Amino acid sequence: MRRIIHLSDLHFGRTRPELLEPLLAVIRDLEPDLVALSGDLTQRARRSQFGAARAFLDRLDLHWLAVPGNHDVPLYNVPLRLTDPFSGYRRRISRDLEPVYVDEEIAVVGLNTVDPLAWQRGRVTPGDIARAAERAGRAPVKILMAHHPFKHVPDEPKALMKGAPEGLEALARTGFDVVLAGHLHAWRVEPVTARLEDARTLQVQAGTGLSTRLRGEENDFNLLTIDGETLTVLRYATEEGAEGFEPVASRCFERAGERWKICDGAQK
Repeated sequence: MRRIIHLSDLHFGRTRPELLEPLLAVIRDLEPDLVALSGDLTQRARRSQFGAARAFLDRLDLHWLAVPGNHDVPLYNVPLRLTDPFSGYRRRISRDLEPVYVDEEIAVVGLNTVDPLAWQRGRVTPGDIARAAERAGRAPVKILMAHHPFKHVPDEPKALMKGAPEGLEALARTGFDVVLAGHLHAWRVEPVTARLEDARTLQVQAGTGLSTRLRGEENDFNLLTIDGETLTVLRYATEEGAEGFEPVASRCFERAGERWKICDGAQK
């Protein structure tokens, strides 16, 4: 069994400071095997913001993996954005923009979907997915972590990342079971498919763990529990009147061959 905390869109530089200590405390209490952060650690990729994000990571005192988001490259420093957009992230968070965690039960592979030439929209190619699959090896459960989702709800105003439909097909072909994503500041857990009938990927989105940039939802994070062929996603959020993060929703899925199905008796 493996337990993964999935955090996203912390946006240091525009956070709710009263949530910092409760978030650290609940993550430590849950004792995950891994903390996975799917981008936007900072609000504007400034040195002080990267410093605050790094201090948070150091205080976790847990194994963590992170990928950059579109907010982790400079917006107003155009020359730097064009010549060395990830320099601040590399200096203060990690030199590896696509880190990997592999053990005998899971592989979590980071994928950098940030397009420095675009303001928000990400990008992905089938070649990116194939490269990630090689790094995942033969792990029983393969998880891809990216900042940008591969599928949006129909009324989402943000543009879907470039190459996402082809990316979904590549995910199915290469056997990725789960995608962890953020970017939209919205919680969602669902199987996703493109044109392939045998698509097998579950997309798990986290909202924002600490930011004031809420879009009609609470600050939250996910706890994924992988136990054999069963995956449970437990959402922790800051409900009104609560002093910290509490479990508020759960989704359970079982693998049936190469497909996900909702666990028997689970709420849809």
